Amino acid sequence: MEGNVDEDYLMLSGIQHFDFCKRQWALIHIEQQWEENVRTVEGQYLHKKADDSFVREKRGGKLIVRGMPVKSQELRISGICDVVEFIQDNEGVAIHGEEGTYLPHPVEYKRGKPKISDADVLQLAAQALCLEEMLLCRIDHGYLFYNEIKHRTEVQLTEEIKAKVKKVVGEMYDYYERRYTPKVKTGPFCQSCSLQSICMPQIMHKRSVRSYVEGKIRE
Repeated sequence: MEGNVDEDYLMLSGIQHFDFCKRQWALIHIEQQWEENVRTVEGQYLHKKADDSFVREKRGGKLIVRGMPVKSQELRISGICDVVEFIQDNEGVAIHGEEGTYLPHPVEYKRGKPKISDADVLQLAAQALCLEEMLLCRIDHGYLFYNEIKHRTEVQLTEEIKAKVKKVVGEMYDYYERRYTPKVKTGPFCQSCSLQSICMPQIMHKRSVRSYVEGKIRE
């Protein structure tokens, strides 16, 4: 999931960056720095296919909506869901242009093999919270679709998980409003980070990202 449908809100997709590495999130969302690697390019291509225009498709008692903009006024986050499946249900909500009532379930597309991470679950739960607020319903599960094996996994979205999303978004806004980029904390995950060459752990303890980049430009 990517994109932002309200300039005053933080990007919902940033939740995954923040959980992966708070410094990476700050570099992207506060300092506006970005660098591509194979994973990001493949991920963008996969999401572009899923989000390719706001499309509705009906299959029996299931309505499939691709590239659906969502937002939460309570959390002040917004973005675009890869796919939302509306399943016909007597306890669901009415959908414009459709007969009956439906319950929505977000489906988030991932590029690799099944490996459910906290970041993936939080992002999916954030989508569910947006949909709950927009449609006045309750969503208890969603799906993670893994492109490499063309298979999806059901994820239970508990109240505990949703509460964690709210906590994480609160921390994101605290960093954002203070324009705070935390110091680097290295680990094995750094090897897969698209910002590895920008972050430069061995330099960041002594110089800011801005001064490093400006120095490189002057060389």
